[in-house]
Amino acid sequence: MSNPRPSTSNSYSASTNQYGYTISSQVPSTYRPGTSRPSTTRPGTARPGTRRSSRSGSVFGGGDSQQIICAISEGRGITPTVGLAFVNTTTGEAVLSQICDNQFYARTINKLNVFEPTEILIVATAAPPNIMSKMYKIVEENVIGARLVGVDRKYWSETSGLEFIQQLAFPQDLEALKVAIGGNYFATCCFSAALKYVELKMSVTFAFHSLRINYQPSEGSMMIDLSTIQALELIQNIQNAKSKHCLFGLMNEALTPMGSRHLRSLILQPSTQPDILRKRYNAVDELMANDDIFERLARYRELIIVPTQPDPRHSEQSINNILMLKNFVETAPKFFEILAGARSELLAEIQKYCNPANLDYTVQLIKDVINDDVSYQKSPLDLRNQRTYAVKSGVSGFLDVARQTFKEATEDVYQHVSEINQSYEMNAETRYENSRQFYLRVLASDFDDKPIPEILINRFRKKDFIECQTLDLMKLNQRISDSHAEVVLTSDQTIQNLLDDIRGEISSLFKVCESIAVLDMIAAFAHSAIANDYVKPEIGDCLMIEAGRHPVKEKVSKGDYIPNDVYATNQTRFQIITGCNMSGKSTYIRSIALMCVMAQTGSFVPAQFARFRIVRQLFARVSVDDSIEANISTFASEMRETAFILRSIDEHSLAIIDELGRGTSTRDGLAIALSIAETLVESKALIWFVTHFRELAQIMQHRPGVVNQHLAVDTSEANTITMLYKVRSSFVKDEHYGLALAKILDLPPLVLEVAERVTNALDEQVEAKRKSSKAVAIAKRRKLVLSLRETLKQALDSPMEGAVMLGWLRKLQEEFVRRMEGIDGDVVDDEDGEEEGTVVDEQSTARLGTARESTVVTISSGESGAESSSGSEDKKETGGCGAHLAVYNLATYS
Repeated sequence: MSNPRPSTSNSYSASTNQYGYTISSQVPSTYRPGTSRPSTTRPGTARPGTRRSSRSGSVFGGGDSQQIICAISEGRGITPTVGLAFVNTTTGEAVLSQICDNQFYARTINKLNVFEPTEILIVATAAPPNIMSKMYKIVEENVIGARLVGVDRKYWSETSGLEFIQQLAFPQDLEALKVAIGGNYFATCCFSAALKYVELKMSVTFAFHSLRINYQPSEGSMMIDLSTIQALELIQNIQNAKSKHCLFGLMNEALTPMGSRHLRSLILQPSTQPDILRKRYNAVDELMANDDIFERLARYRELIIVPTQPDPRHSEQSINNILMLKNFVETAPKFFEILAGARSELLAEIQKYCNPANLDYTVQLIKDVINDDVSYQKSPLDLRNQRTYAVKSGVSGFLDVARQTFKEATEDVYQHVSEINQSYEMNAETRYENSRQFYLRVLASDFDDKPIPEILINRFRKKDFIECQTLDLMKLNQRISDSHAEVVLTSDQTIQNLLDDIRGEISSLFKVCESIAVLDMIAAFAHSAIANDYVKPEIGDCLMIEAGRHPVKEKVSKGDYIPNDVYATNQTRFQIITGCNMSGKSTYIRSIALMCVMAQTGSFVPAQFARFRIVRQLFARVSVDDSIEANISTFASEMRETAFILRSIDEHSLAIIDELGRGTSTRDGLAIALSIAETLVESKALIWFVTHFRELAQIMQHRPGVVNQHLAVDTSEANTITMLYKVRSSFVKDEHYGLALAKILDLPPLVLEVAERVTNALDEQVEAKRKSSKAVAIAKRRKLVLSLRETLKQALDSPMEGAVMLGWLRKLQEEFVRRMEGIDGDVVDDEDGEEEGTVVDEQSTARLGTARESTVVTISSGESGAESSSGSEDKKETGGCGAHLAVYNLATYS
């Protein structure tokens, strides 16, 4: 792909730069192809600490020279259908996708953050100066570093999109693409808009059947929203963007840029397909077990350079890319030999694509034009020499003459430097760089006892050296530059013809590239597993981890990392974690989320044993920072993120919630955290809920699916707290660990004394309310009724029958009545019949009484009681009791 030239109308552009630069956000502009209206931009407003400020490499290729155009459109409805098309004008790739999203456009934002487009196209009627659509506003707020552009609706055409696919896709991919995009109207329209924009705005076209087009379905990968990506530090460390202390930095042992890009894509979009994951596990396992294959791979992975599409705007770059491609096609077949004994399915597939037969025609094309002993070099001088002598001699007489001129001028440079050294009795070295070309470098100490010769010009001091030139050297540089330009221009037509021939083999080259990228990533997984003692995970219907570790923390921890076990099923899906400050609660729940991501990328995990169930959505509510740029507080920020979680979470999700409600008053925070916890329990997702509200743990402990755990501490020694970092069952018993921690931090004795007196007084008041509150009695009654219901349900499945069952039911009735009368006897009513602050309303009390009477009558009648006690009325009362039960039980502990 290229800017059109008189001699070549269809070609490619190329870039070999790697990713890793900072980009600022820009004000969206409206553009209609065919017009000359300029874009309007303003200085960047990147959000420090809360948004991505640096690009870590896109799925396509990443880097500041990458041009990735994304078109996005949506259908109407409560759950909008969103179409996306990404076109990378640098590497000649395109990805189409159509997503059934929610009102927050979470999956759409996830896709955009994975591909990191430079420009996002949207229908002009939904962009300024018109009324902005909701999708436009959300994309503008959450995608930093991309310019939003409005494009006229007439360019969003399904017919044009299908025509583009017919013309540009690889012939062997056409039929599969037609099946994949069938019915995906929005994705096809977006593809049309993106290519029209590239053609009319950027003056760039693609050659026929030269664009690699993929369709990515919305299913098949885990959805991770942007705030979770940042909170878990999946791609970038929050404190230091350049630090490698993040999951990507830890796992990125790949030696090639394409392997790193593939890994980054998988971390942001972990697979949810067990078959694919098992293939990766087996491949990693085989590499770990086969030292010979692993060691040979390590040597040859470093030799691979990604082949890219050449850029005819610069003839030098075209030759560079041919040299890189030559190096690639000569090295890639070595992997076919290395993997000859591979048994795992994935490694066998990679070996098949690396078969030399797939590259023989490309190799022969290059050998017919390029000298055999020429290769791609990294140093500027070597690379220029290689470009000069790349094309075989005899192709053109003008080319041979230009080369001879280049050779003579280069020899004159070294002769000139030798003469200067002899004449002025100095020892100048000849150096080269692209900007100055040849220059001299001499030790400054050589001129301590004599003046610097006047022949040396353009002098400047650099540490212990003086760098300079001479007038004759500058003339020779110009002569060399002219002759080199002549060589390159003379070679250009031959190179372009070679490129035209190679384009027919692009499909095979892409497959080989992908195979080596996957192989590099698998080898990186194996390296990490060996170096860090990771274990091969299993896929099952529960989450079970033995001696699990936080993958990043254990690398930076100064001492020995203390592992913990994790076990979660449908019956233990909501785990409340309590404990002292600094006891390791946050690290524990983060380690679970990170290990799930690692397992679903295909990597081994830091544990002794691990089994995971497939997670389709991952949520993390762990940040407690104010969002200054959005003008919202800590509490408002966490409520906004929690609202998104509550609307999106389902039984296939996993969420970690860290100290919800701490940003507001204690009473309001507890009430909100409790209500949210009740809702999350009903979602049937796997939840780890960290809280300092001990009452929440007490209230929720008897709910189905709820498990209480805490991080243990040792307070056996006076004025000393030792963090054990081990997970124990039940909630933390010491409710004054904050006061204990304050005692060892050298607070004034008077402050501690007063705090302790106040704490004791508050405890006495709470205890008095517990004994006298009528609400407590009502809560106890309700708990007793619910316990009776669960017992009767268990009796239904028991082997008891006839007289045995009747006798057991009568004993159960007597026990129930005895306990209920005991509760009534403990109640101390106020004059008004209700304690001040009771949180139970009369309607709820009436419902509770009805439930109690019907249950007692059922038992007294002599029936089995199991069916009638779980009838429709009882189900209505006890099955949907979530919020009411929380309020009743709250009274018990307040």
